[in-house]
Amino acid sequence: QVQLVESGGGLVQAGGSLRLSCAASGHIFSIQTMGWYRQAPGKQRELVATITSGGGTNYADSVKGRFTISRDNAKSTVYLQMNSLKPEDTAVYYCKADLTTSWHVRSDYWGQGTQVTVSS
Repeated sequence: QVQLVESGGGLVQAGGSLRLSCAASGHIFSIQTMGWYRQAPGKQRELVATITSGGGTNYADSVKGRFTISRDNAKSTVYLQMNSLKPEDTAVYYCKADLTTSWHVRSDYWGQGTQVTVSS
């Protein structure tokens, strides 16, 4: 079994900051790319940021310069530092990991989601 558990969501005023964390646990052999996605009400889930096992990053244009993704490979954890938050950042944020299990099966795993609400 593999689990991804997110934390750090909440309510913040526009211009504020939040830090999301996502820890992977279970029968994991290795983790390749980890990422954050978000889904606002009535909209499709969209990519926010990804980070490879080597530290290469990719960001949605809408968050460049405001959000920073990082990871701690020893802790199998990915972080999303969100600064200068805007009301349009309001969404459920999901963590995703492309990983290989102890049985050498590679697949994508998703967390349960954490709500981020930015008030104007």
